[in-house]
Amino acid sequence: MAKKKIFFILAIIIILFTSLIIENDTINKILYPRKYSEHVQKYSKEFGLDENLVYSVIKVESKFRKDAISHKGAKGLMQISDITREWAKEELNLGEIDIFDPETNIKIGCWYLSKLYREFGRLDLVIAAYNGGSGNVSKWLNDYTYSKDGKSLDVIPFEETSTYVKRITKSYKMYNKLYNKEG
Repeated sequence: MAKKKIFFILAIIIILFTSLIIENDTINKILYPRKYSEHVQKYSKEFGLDENLVYSVIKVESKFRKDAISHKGAKGLMQISDITREWAKEELNLGEIDIFDPETNIKIGCWYLSKLYREFGRLDLVIAAYNGGSGNVSKWLNDYTYSKDGKSLDVIPFEETSTYVKRITKSYKMYNKLYNKEG
């Protein structure tokens, strides 16, 4: 009788543990959605990006709210600044655009991330530049206070940018874990 009780208790523990793991992934997929996937997939591919990075930027920047506006005036899903919008309009020959249109916003965000990758070549620097500006990242890389080797940042002097890099990195790891992809 005691063996049956032990077996029964172990079976319940295994079932609870398994359901907790399954439930955890289900909850995390709600917290880390892949909304606007048709646009993310299209422009990630066009601009040579990992789509999980794009989802991470959208999640952190706007929480997938297409009408989001930051305190600095950046707009839409990927929080495109007016300067970046105008630059992209010229470079991509877009004409008049609605920056709040998800497809347009994602296209410009992917284009910009791709440009930053060509400039810096490292994910952490790309993320820092997306938030803190490419000019600042270049300046930090050339300052021994922030970069000992001129290739990586030991310190990010903007607290907002430092926190941003951590948030994107965490989100990117979670997207890769949930959707079975190595980053």
